[in-house]
Amino acid sequence: MVKMMNNNISEQSTDLSQKNSNSQDIRAFDTLKQNELFATLKQLKFSGKLIFTEPKGNKWVFYLHSGFIVYVTGGVHPIRQWIRHLNTQFPNLFTPKSKFNWKSDLATINTQNAKISWHYELLSLWIQQQKITREQATKLIWSVIVEGLFDINQTPQVSYELKQSQSPIPTSSAIVLIDGNQVVAEVERQWRAWQEARLAQFYPNQAPVIRQPEQLQQNTSTHVLQMLEQLLEGQPTLRELSIRMKRDVLTVIRSLLPYFQSGLVELVNVPDTPSPVNIDSNNKTEQERKPLIACVDDSPLVCQSMEKLLVASGYRFVGINEPLRAFGALLALKPDLIFLDLMMPNTNGYEICDKLRRIPTFRNTPIIILTGNDGVVDRVRAKIVGATDFLSKAKVDAETVLGVLHKHLRHCTLQKLTSSDKLLKQQGQTVA
Repeated sequence: MVKMMNNNISEQSTDLSQKNSNSQDIRAFDTLKQNELFATLKQLKFSGKLIFTEPKGNKWVFYLHSGFIVYVTGGVHPIRQWIRHLNTQFPNLFTPKSKFNWKSDLATINTQNAKISWHYELLSLWIQQQKITREQATKLIWSVIVEGLFDINQTPQVSYELKQSQSPIPTSSAIVLIDGNQVVAEVERQWRAWQEARLAQFYPNQAPVIRQPEQLQQNTSTHVLQMLEQLLEGQPTLRELSIRMKRDVLTVIRSLLPYFQSGLVELVNVPDTPSPVNIDSNNKTEQERKPLIACVDDSPLVCQSMEKLLVASGYRFVGINEPLRAFGALLALKPDLIFLDLMMPNTNGYEICDKLRRIPTFRNTPIIILTGNDGVVDRVRAKIVGATDFLSKAKVDAETVLGVLHKHLRHCTLQKLTSSDKLLKQQGQTVA
């Protein structure tokens, strides 16, 4: 059961709700907010996924165990990134004389059932086979995580969500557990260097290409032109170019800056290398398909009782004992159904329900009011703010609670199908 113990998620998500559902300008997600987020996840001992999404559709998935980062996948170029870090961290494995082929090892892994990703499974396999050391794998994982958060910092707008796992990664399976606050400190150090160099507008995942070769030849020597053509062959990104030149990315940008400023060379977006693994993004695990039920109640006993009977019945569960943190936590977790205590310190179920109903994400989410006072006035007021149903705390038993779930989850599903059907019909009429 998750207990909300810090207000940063609440503050963060409140800001998000003022835009589309939960998108937020990255300028508001500064170092302070990042530190608060990762500190809270550690306090919660959160295990699951922290998913960042930017408007173009790129996602970064931070896998967490007890609040610590295990690995990061996604981003703009996940495959190019993987290959680049392999060559950087394990140069002895990728020499021309080496017969090592990581793709052949990949064929031995059940990629569909990987708890994190095939990248991580490969690292674990190589450690077992003593092809690499745990220290080498740790350096690669650290670099990937830092790079992921750096790219998020460069994204103009980003949204995030939390997906709790009921079957977290065993500690024994984790190569290393990374403190998110240490990652934030390193990214802040790197980002400050980019800002001080006045190069923050350059994106390291873009590739420099020669746009005006004839003019470039007139303004430079043949030797320089040949050197540039050789360096830029194959459209390497700035990060890949830094590996070729054995220089850090800032130094690479500075060396090319005169060509960028004159328009002779420009940065372009390039596609990722095709993935060697064909994984259906819609292939969710059985656990992920199970409904997530949230219970907001300042009484730990109520949440514990709910957790016991719901988890035993196959549902995912999150308990929130801090009422003031409830709104932000619910916005991040997006449960399928919410049990909401009516009377709590500093706030009440009416206020939280009313705020949730104002957000499109929760417009049709079943919200069940928990109360010890089953009065007519309370029922009327609850209906006014959008509560779906009432449940007396005296009836918190398996039969009653599961009956409420079956009734309202089924109704919610039918409502979504009806809405989708109406939308399709409207689109059909528009086309006609």
